[in-house]
Amino acid sequence: MKTIRSLEDLNTLREEVIEEKRRKAGLGHTQIIVSLGSCGIAAGALDTLNTVLQVVEDDKIKNVAVSQIGCVGLCKYEPLLEVVIGDQPGVLYGNATPEVVKRIIREHVIGGKVVDEFVIVSTPFPTI
Repeated sequence: MKTIRSLEDLNTLREEVIEEKRRKAGLGHTQIIVSLGSCGIAAGALDTLNTVLQVVEDDKIKNVAVSQIGCVGLCKYEPLLEVVIGDQPGVLYGNATPEVVKRIIREHVIGGKVVDEFVIVSTPFPTI
């Protein structure tokens, strides 16, 4: 881990992390991003995150990065989950309960088919 001593150091580290994520995305890696703002947590987002981690492990899914972000301002759709595969646009899912998560991972992440009934028509998470 680099030592951050200035705002310039922080910005440099941020750019390096963003570039690494973009490089991995371009190599066909998949990102699964769970919103863990307070409203998401109240709606069950921790269960959503735990289910994502468990399914990825149980199904031995390779090249998947699971991450979390804060509130994205779409509280009524919580828990929220975004799937980004390679350099394709991200797909934002709402009401991502553990049962829905299992379906999204199996149909979208593994099968390549977007699960339309849970897609939110809105601005997606600020994918990095």
